[in-house]
Amino acid sequence: MPESALLKDPEFKAAFLKNEQQERISTGKVASALVVVLMPAGVTLDYAMYPEKTLTFLVARLIVSFLVSGIFVLHFTKFGRKNYKVLGLPIALLPAGSIAWMIYVLHKPDSPYYAGLNLILLAVSVVVHWSTLESLLAVIGVLIMYFAACVPQGIGEHSKDIFNNLYFLGLTGIIVVTGNYFFNQLRFREFTLRYELDKSRALLAESNEKLKELDQIKNRFFANISHELRTPLTLLLSPLESMLHSRSQQFDEQTRNLLSIMHGNGMRLLKLINDLLDLVRLESGRMEVRREPVEMLAFVRGLMGAAQQMADIKGLKLVNEVQPELGAVLVDRDKLEKTVLNLVFNALKFTPAGGCVTLRVFLRMEQIALTVEDTGVGISAKNLPFVFDRFWQADNSSKRKYQGVGIGLSLVKELTEIQGGKVSVTSEEGKGTTFTVILPYMQAEGPAVAKTEPALPAPLAAESATPVVNNAPAPAIAAKSADAPAPAVQSEEWLSNLYRRAELFPVTATAQDKPQTLVVQKNSSQPTLLVADDEPDMLRFLKSQLHGHYNVVEAVDGQQAVDKALAVVPDVILLDMNMPEKDGLQVCRELRQQPSTQLIPIVILTARADEETKLTALSAGANDFLSKPFSTSELHVRVRNLVESHQNRMNLARQKQVLEKTIEQLKETETLLVQTEKMASLGRMSAGILHEINNPLNYATTGLYTLQKKRQHVAPEQQAEYGEVLDEVNEGIARVRSIVSDLKSFTHPDTEMRDAVEVPLIVGSALRFLSSEWKDKVLVEQKLPEHLLIHGNRNKLLQVFVNLLQNSLDAVRRKNFADDEQPKISIEGRVESGKVIVTVRDNGEGIEAQALDKVFDPFFTTKDVGEGMGLGLTICYRIVHEYQGRISVQSARGKYSEFRLEFPFVAADVAVTQTAA
Repeated sequence: MPESALLKDPEFKAAFLKNEQQERISTGKVASALVVVLMPAGVTLDYAMYPEKTLTFLVARLIVSFLVSGIFVLHFTKFGRKNYKVLGLPIALLPAGSIAWMIYVLHKPDSPYYAGLNLILLAVSVVVHWSTLESLLAVIGVLIMYFAACVPQGIGEHSKDIFNNLYFLGLTGIIVVTGNYFFNQLRFREFTLRYELDKSRALLAESNEKLKELDQIKNRFFANISHELRTPLTLLLSPLESMLHSRSQQFDEQTRNLLSIMHGNGMRLLKLINDLLDLVRLESGRMEVRREPVEMLAFVRGLMGAAQQMADIKGLKLVNEVQPELGAVLVDRDKLEKTVLNLVFNALKFTPAGGCVTLRVFLRMEQIALTVEDTGVGISAKNLPFVFDRFWQADNSSKRKYQGVGIGLSLVKELTEIQGGKVSVTSEEGKGTTFTVILPYMQAEGPAVAKTEPALPAPLAAESATPVVNNAPAPAIAAKSADAPAPAVQSEEWLSNLYRRAELFPVTATAQDKPQTLVVQKNSSQPTLLVADDEPDMLRFLKSQLHGHYNVVEAVDGQQAVDKALAVVPDVILLDMNMPEKDGLQVCRELRQQPSTQLIPIVILTARADEETKLTALSAGANDFLSKPFSTSELHVRVRNLVESHQNRMNLARQKQVLEKTIEQLKETETLLVQTEKMASLGRMSAGILHEINNPLNYATTGLYTLQKKRQHVAPEQQAEYGEVLDEVNEGIARVRSIVSDLKSFTHPDTEMRDAVEVPLIVGSALRFLSSEWKDKVLVEQKLPEHLLIHGNRNKLLQVFVNLLQNSLDAVRRKNFADDEQPKISIEGRVESGKVIVTVRDNGEGIEAQALDKVFDPFFTTKDVGEGMGLGLTICYRIVHEYQGRISVQSARGKYSEFRLEFPFVAADVAVTQTAA
């Protein structure tokens, strides 16, 4: 808090004034005592310097000491405590006045008594804690007294001495006042910090008391709620066991499976409640140590037998080694049993399949040493100090692989310490962990108790030996007569047995790495449902409830859920929020990013029902949210609605695709019909034109031949000019012949047999025909795979590529290239989606956007007059379509043009067969 705000706080202001009063009274007493003692002591100086004045000065000194002693006494009175500020200045001014009077009496301004004034100023700075104003008044008072003592003597004669002394007295005063100012500032800050510290300490103490009270309330609450939970839970387990043991009632497999799930999870819950009660008893100091003689070998073997089933399910090796010399020892059976079981079950939980868990019990330095060693995942060095903390988990994320509440190891530590022992842990991440329990060794003198569990009633003996563990089959339960009465819930023996069997239950479920999944039939009329949950019992329950209506596929973690969703593409997905590898939210996000699964409905299942969790799940892409516990009827309704909605959406999407494809085909057909009609009309017109052109062309050719024969009869000086005219006429006739040839190809399609033409060879031929135009002028790049085939007429295809390459050469020729740019033509080919794709691309002047739709129209050209008729690309278009292909163009003015040819793909062996035929 800022100082200005603190000064406005009445509480702070009162505390500061009280502290100031105590400081001033304390320093005032010290200063007064110093004056009372030191003033008379100064007579020694008087005697040494001025013997004749010794008696006079002694009287003055005694008067000052007497007056200051009065001030000293006032500091102890109520008046002095109230007016402590008034008492301050006289303590300094009285001795200062006495010294000034001595200087006056001696008539010597340069008297050594001047140093006494400096001592008084020093005392003002060091001893008393005055305010800056009081220090300033004291300094001014000393200066005035000295000056007054010197004035009657005449300033002129002693001016230098007076000035010198006043100068140094003034400097000393300035230093005193400045130092006092900063000292007061520091003192104020110190008090402020101390005040805030005291206030924080008081608040902390108050909070600590409240926490202690809350902790006591919490313990009472845990104890009360645990006791209250045990009663209804016992009443649930008793009827369940009666139903499972009964011979008179025959249940189908699904019902027995549900009863087994209910019983197993009830036992797990009872164990958790018992552990919580033990923690409460330990903390309240109400748990006693009751030692009894126990045969360690039989005791350990019995406990390991109880854990063997869980080891078998996970595929682990369970080893126990007990030193024979131990024999019978005095231990608290119940506490030692809980300690061993918690450590063994913890080791089994964190050890992967194929590993080993070893329990060793031996004597070490007159102590019992018990070690549980595993080959599991290990614990990181940073987490080792916290493993025995209550409710602590190494992985607190929603994706943690190993479930639990963090009670077991804390209970181990406290149960060990209450017996006078200690527990420690060593671990190497990725290699394994070893827990070591050290207990006092007390050899049993009486007979040892060899059994590992209390005698059980006959109907329950078999079950207690084979507890239900997760996905294991229902235990073999001893037969019970239908007429035999069920054990009373109030029976202490039955309750003791129930709690005993609960201890043998592992607190966490054991999940299988690869659950059995239902094979999905492609022709099945039932929708497919993917269920992902790391709790095997929950997985079994959901499957039992849904398999009659859906093809159920199971996953035990988030990664399996993603993989199976992509492989199966179900109609709906149920995801648990907290799963190992990937939590439900991450799975949801990943599936929403995949095209094949982005529309699948997803329902998130979680035990958390707060608003933030719901919003987070919906933001991740979930369609619905279901809180545990949930009604199976509600689950069925929600899943069915989502499936129906999804199927309707998929049907609409398929219909939309069909409509879009049909519309696209109609557009292509319309375009083809228009283009075909154009071609037919132009063909008929061109056929008539050809007939009219051929005869004059033949006459012109014959006449040109005759004129060339007569060239030798022309005068020598005219032969050159005569030859140039004939060459121009010949060039014109050749151009007309080329046009006639194109028109003939356009009006009379070639009906010759088609062959398998290799694209690299036909492109090479076209480039050779045009070599004089591109060699050393244009860079030509080819990326054509070998044996890339097009089925068609070789000559026609050659004409297509010659026309396209000629078009590209004309485009690069008309463009002015920069110094760092080179004319370039690229020819690429590939097979894609069952088609042969060939592209011809140049970096020439390009085609204007408004002309792109017209480039394949007959007689359309962007070239100058005399450079072409506009039939080249039209002929290319017709030939390509004649071979069931397509030709298209893309261009950017001034940058590039690219012609894309698409032909049906023909495999090499098919092409050979067709050619041979």
